[in-house]
Amino acid sequence: MRSSQTRQEAETRPESGLDIVILAAGQGKRMNSTLLKVLHPLAGKPLVSYVIRVARSLSPRRLCIVHGHGGEAVRGAVDASDLRWALQETQSGTGHAVLQAMPHLPGDGTALVLYGDVPLIRTKTLERLVETARGALAVLTVDLFDPTGYGRILRDASGRILRIVEQKDATDEERRIREVNTGIMAIPEARLGAWLARLSNDNAQKEYYLTDIVAQAVDEDLPVCAVRPEYEWEALGVNSPGELAALERVVQRATAEELMERGVRLADPARIDVRGDLVCGRGVFIDVNNVFEGAVELGDDVEIGPNCFVRDAKIGAGSRIAAFTHIDGARVGPEARIGPYARLRPGTELNENVHIGNFVEIKKSRIDSDSKASHLAYVGDALVGRRVNIGAGTITCNYDGANKYQTVIEDDAFIGSDSQLVAPVRVGKGATLGAGTTLTRDVPPDALAVTRPKTLLISAWKRPSKKET
Repeated sequence: MRSSQTRQEAETRPESGLDIVILAAGQGKRMNSTLLKVLHPLAGKPLVSYVIRVARSLSPRRLCIVHGHGGEAVRGAVDASDLRWALQETQSGTGHAVLQAMPHLPGDGTALVLYGDVPLIRTKTLERLVETARGALAVLTVDLFDPTGYGRILRDASGRILRIVEQKDATDEERRIREVNTGIMAIPEARLGAWLARLSNDNAQKEYYLTDIVAQAVDEDLPVCAVRPEYEWEALGVNSPGELAALERVVQRATAEELMERGVRLADPARIDVRGDLVCGRGVFIDVNNVFEGAVELGDDVEIGPNCFVRDAKIGAGSRIAAFTHIDGARVGPEARIGPYARLRPGTELNENVHIGNFVEIKKSRIDSDSKASHLAYVGDALVGRRVNIGAGTITCNYDGANKYQTVIEDDAFIGSDSQLVAPVRVGKGATLGAGTTLTRDVPPDALAVTRPKTLLISAWKRPSKKET
């Protein structure tokens, strides 16, 4: 009697630790892609990276990822010192996948099984699941309006879970059940090894189902408890491009709501895409159809016009970015005016009150305060001083076909329209280039450089006319 009581107390007292297994070996055939399913991007990040992040939030002892064919790509995308890796050489089902992770599990705690293609599960939900698994097997379930494709939860008349039946093995009556298995479970490690060893692949898919351990737990009188997420989308997986797109809208809507809670004004919360980290100051306004990638920071009172793309950029307070502007790897100072149809390429640094107008491209250049290039210009590999005016059609010719060279334009210089500055070249402080200049030598301060030919006038000029046929 005492031995039985001691064993029962051991099974119900808190486990000694949490270990997490992430199943990421599926090829994702329905994605019809050369990219592994768990590496498909959701809001700019691989699906599996979301699962790893939520797993880390639980501070597990061990964090093991089960990968399959092509898994070196998964490892290359997310590998870190806290991750352990297990190879599933053949795709023989979820039970077989967890079996590959068993050498990484100490055997005296709780094993939490997650899926690399179920990215939106929340920490709060998993904490409840793990807490429920103290002295029990805990299964995350959800009621779906359309449960097609999911394993069904079978209960007895009293509501006690009996087993889980997969879609392909279910009867017509069982398929009408709307409570489904999400696949996520918290399992006592002390029993897991024996359960996995007894799994059979005598089923429609000839696979070893992890879900079959539920029936074994029932047979051993171990409680099987269901936990439900607060939101249905937490348990939704990705098996097709359509399902990935649906989750993308869930993530983007949640991001938009978070931005608005912080005071950002969005013209339409349904028409913004954040594929990275967007940090906004006070009084920021973002118009429709904007895409933000990587790390983007918008200062106070920044306004982003419609249809802009911003990646890995910092935009200073009070700046206005007009429609259809493309900013990539650039730093924009305060009170700047950029666009419409401007392009700032990597390495661009703009100081205060710089104006970059329509169809102007800046690349790897530093432009100081109060300077402007308002129309149809290319400035590459250049250092531009303060209060410089760069006229329409100006080009810095920075590339000779093999090497790049720098152009320096000092403070208060004036660059006339349709000028070409053939680098390496320097325009001195206060110097002026006349319109149409092709500059191949340095210009001293306050000098005028003009290279266009004199105007030739021919009186009584007659245009050629077509010959009659």
